[in-house]
Amino acid sequence: MSGIITALTVQQKKKDRVNVYLDGRFAFGLAAIEAARLRRGQTLSDDEIAALQNRDEVQKAHESALHYLDYRPRSVDEIRRYLKGKDVTPEVMDEVIEQLTSVGLLDDRAFARYWLENRSDFSPRGERALRLELRQKGVPGDIIAEVLSEGHSEDKAAYRAAMAQARKVRTTDPVEFRRKMEARLARRGFSYDTAREAVARAWSELQP
Repeated sequence: MSGIITALTVQQKKKDRVNVYLDGRFAFGLAAIEAARLRRGQTLSDDEIAALQNRDEVQKAHESALHYLDYRPRSVDEIRRYLKGKDVTPEVMDEVIEQLTSVGLLDDRAFARYWLENRSDFSPRGERALRLELRQKGVPGDIIAEVLSEGHSEDKAAYRAAMAQARKVRTTDPVEFRRKMEARLARRGFSYDTAREAVARAWSELQP
């Protein structure tokens, strides 16, 4: 594939990419930032072309990962699975993850803290449910245990969940209220004893 660069043209649909022509024929595409280092008349060896294409694959995967991170923080495993779905090679994937980790955009500990804070603010969960969710995100067990020990209060979370759910339960019968509420809190990962206490407190505070 080695040859002499005869043309460098900006792609019509992607203005941030450039088509590279060798010996009068299209050879490959590159990010404009990489193509800016090239010039017409320059000879590229097979090894140089391979290096350019590898850097381009890393750049594309890096941009794809950043787009995925736009929506919310991600765990390392989430990024890995996402890039795998984009047919990114393991070598390129590792390089992208290393880049993102080095600048603090990927950090499983920070992600776990974010996840717990988000759940606490918008949808309180019991420790059992939180552990399961974080494991499903690929967060290592030791990090999960560490972050949960930093400030997760099972009783407070259960009470907040009970107060939020109590407004949705349309009944004035205490037995039915308790049954429905305890079932709802159980689905959120709270133990029977913790749910029972939270429900009893919620019922008491909601009485006129």
